[in-house]
Amino acid sequence: MFFERHGGGERTVLVHLDGQDPEAREDPQEFQELAESAGADTVAFVSIARQQPTAKYLIGSGKVEELRDLVKAEQVDLVIFNYTLTPSQERNLERAFECRVIDRTGLILDIFAQRARTHEGKLQVELAQLEYMSTRLVRGWTHLERQKGGIGLRGPGETQLETDRRLLRVRLRQIKGRLEKVRSQRENARRGRKRADIPSVSLVGYTNAGKSTLFNNLTQSDVYAANQLFATLDPTLRRLELDDLGPIVLADTVGFIRHLPHKLVEAFRATLEESSNSDLLLHVIDAHEPERMAQIEQVMAVLGEIGAQDLPILEVYNKLDLLEGVEPQIQRNADGKPQRVWVSAQDGRGLNLLSQAVAELLGDDLFVGTLRLPQRLSRLRAQFFALGAVQSEEHDDDGHSLLAVRLPRVELNRLVSREGMKPLEFIEQHTLQ
Repeated sequence: MFFERHGGGERTVLVHLDGQDPEAREDPQEFQELAESAGADTVAFVSIARQQPTAKYLIGSGKVEELRDLVKAEQVDLVIFNYTLTPSQERNLERAFECRVIDRTGLILDIFAQRARTHEGKLQVELAQLEYMSTRLVRGWTHLERQKGGIGLRGPGETQLETDRRLLRVRLRQIKGRLEKVRSQRENARRGRKRADIPSVSLVGYTNAGKSTLFNNLTQSDVYAANQLFATLDPTLRRLELDDLGPIVLADTVGFIRHLPHKLVEAFRATLEESSNSDLLLHVIDAHEPERMAQIEQVMAVLGEIGAQDLPILEVYNKLDLLEGVEPQIQRNADGKPQRVWVSAQDGRGLNLLSQAVAELLGDDLFVGTLRLPQRLSRLRAQFFALGAVQSEEHDDDGHSLLAVRLPRVELNRLVSREGMKPLEFIEQHTLQ
């Protein structure tokens, strides 16, 4: 008998499977936070110890009966499993519970659909949803799956299910084509920034580590930030001026999560490429989170999937305001380079140290010296001042400006080239003719 699914609802039962395999096990607290982020009204949390999942229901038939009684007693509209269900398991559970059933991937997709704001973000979410739904279409059309011939039943030769699959394939091609254009536009923007010698820095990290709050404090922006999973979905780029370095482009990106579905990584590849093409990654870590080491491993795993694991990384231990006895500081490696910075994005402590560490890592090729400029290069002199690169200025007996400057060598070479001169290897004191 075909079961008509409910139109919607938020009264939810959460089902967590606790198995022995530590790699496959999910975090029950994170599961509850995901459901809360999606807007679920949780009426019950059920934890089931299961060593070997069953093919039909994933869980045993006895547990199915218990859950069915709970669903009817609490008038539940939705059951969410903290596990990846096969399409057949999802259909079987819906028939048994007579309500909607989704798995962990479906839950994450729903949160992404709520958070998407830009045209690109909405396209990426739709792509992931359609690819996820493509194997589950039969659930809604089982009554048309085996159409028979006969008087009044002969049609165009295509069942509704086949029509839906064909339309879905067409839509998938359209979305992939549009995302390819977005990818091309992002690549052109990155090339433009590289031609202008502007370094790019991306914030990456586990979801709810505080990336958007840190981004807002550094760039004086108002990107949406909240204490919830996947508060940020659409990437945001801002220009930021750093002392001793000049301008950089800072990108706030989507957070990662344990067992992030591969379809989501594929769908968001155009966005994640912003991270894989950066000059420096700021790995934001929730210093107050007891499971932070496991979260760090998950972030590195996703960075490996997008080919960004070998980029320079500066660890930013955030939420210092929730810790006692820990002060803002820069921790360095054996070579003296910044490796880890402890900050609080909430109250701003340590952000000056973070800017200093970023400038050090990106400013390896920094020119520090005195330039002797004749009066005819007054425009070049003004550009040095505009960049904030001038430390002090004096004048010699011939009226030349003696500028003590500090700026990236590539920026110095760019300014000199604009004046029709060739970029030079500068010594401590150099005269520009």
